[in-house]
Amino acid sequence: MAEFEPVLLRRIAKKASPWLDAYRADGGYRALQKALEEMSPGQVVDAVKASGLRGRGGAGFPTGLKWTFLPKDHPGPIYMCINADESEPCTFNNRILMEEDPHQVLEGIILSCYATRAATAYLYLRYEYGRGYRVLQRAIDELYGHNLLGRNILGKDFHLDIFLHRGAGAYICGEETGLIESLEGKRAWPRIKPPFPAVEGAFRKPTVVNNIETVACVTHIIDRGVEWFKSMGVPPDPKNPRDAGSYGPKLYCISGHVNNPCCVELPMGITLRDLVNEHGGGVWKGRKAKGAIPGGISMGIMTEAEFDTPLDFAGPGKVGCLGLGTAAVTVFDEETSIVDVLHNICRFFSHESCGQCTPCREGTGWMLKIAERLRRGQGRLEDLKILEEVGDKIGIMPGTTICGLADGAGWPVKNAIRKFRPEFERYIRSAEKSSLLELVGGH
Repeated sequence: MAEFEPVLLRRIAKKASPWLDAYRADGGYRALQKALEEMSPGQVVDAVKASGLRGRGGAGFPTGLKWTFLPKDHPGPIYMCINADESEPCTFNNRILMEEDPHQVLEGIILSCYATRAATAYLYLRYEYGRGYRVLQRAIDELYGHNLLGRNILGKDFHLDIFLHRGAGAYICGEETGLIESLEGKRAWPRIKPPFPAVEGAFRKPTVVNNIETVACVTHIIDRGVEWFKSMGVPPDPKNPRDAGSYGPKLYCISGHVNNPCCVELPMGITLRDLVNEHGGGVWKGRKAKGAIPGGISMGIMTEAEFDTPLDFAGPGKVGCLGLGTAAVTVFDEETSIVDVLHNICRFFSHESCGQCTPCREGTGWMLKIAERLRRGQGRLEDLKILEEVGDKIGIMPGTTICGLADGAGWPVKNAIRKFRPEFERYIRSAEKSSLLELVGGH
């Protein structure tokens, strides 16, 4: 691990200028020049597919494979939508890339558009990222002024326009079809699939939706090669035919009860324990960890006993979590009440449910009401069973909702109940005992 040299954060770590001249002096847009002069769009797709790059936005779907879903010989237009909404709590890796090294991201977008034959890209940006918006817009303006955007880029038969679109602060817009609906000026209600965006997306035309960190990786795959990218990370498990591997570098966010909240770049596969202790400075105030959220709260919860789990695309699933997610680790210490953790999770998802699907709209609301009752000391042991049942039965995987927000809402709830049940039961019994004593004392 000590020999790893950051790539995505390389220029940021040395505090290099984010502007075009400095980026080109550091080798920027070399990959674009290479692609336009030496590679066809199909060859770029093949390179990304061969690299094993998987989406960094949460789902981990193979990027090159997603690009191949576009209809062959479609007359166009084809759109590229870049998801920069980043509303998953405690996630800030995209923000760092956009604010500190915008041209690395933009080069990846241009390469991705060349590969997919997209002539228009929409960068859907979280409204709260005011600085990111200003930095990106200035960088885009620089590209138009240097023939790196617009018509006949670098003198080749390749045309591209990039537009920034600011969202309105809704978590649901991180879901690709919710993002597209919002981009079209409508309420961000996710669409029923199929058709998938690659067939019918933005403005009912073929569309690819990729994440900021994902397209930044494309820049380095084309510049440094497929073998370089596959030289780090975790290869597929030969015993699991569904495992596509976890190749390449990854940005990990560390926050919560640690001494050194930060964003670090490491090869995939570091354990949660090493990440917290070596890069997060350990748990704060000399305390021990009770647990952690491994990749945004929608992924679920790990107990301290599960901290030796590798943080790759397959690791968290082996301890009952939904996946790696955004790799945003949030640690909570031994003095944190799991009842408070549950309440905050339920409050967030109840607020962010778009309300389109009844199981999600009602399920997240009822989970919050039960969590509030538990927190007030009025909970019952049977409430734990009800929370588990709701968490199991809402979501796209049980087949009850259109998108996966309900899965993300239910997963940490049922994780919390199943992994910390003794603490919940003690809390409920303690509250019952206190109420009984008050009642007896009142007489």
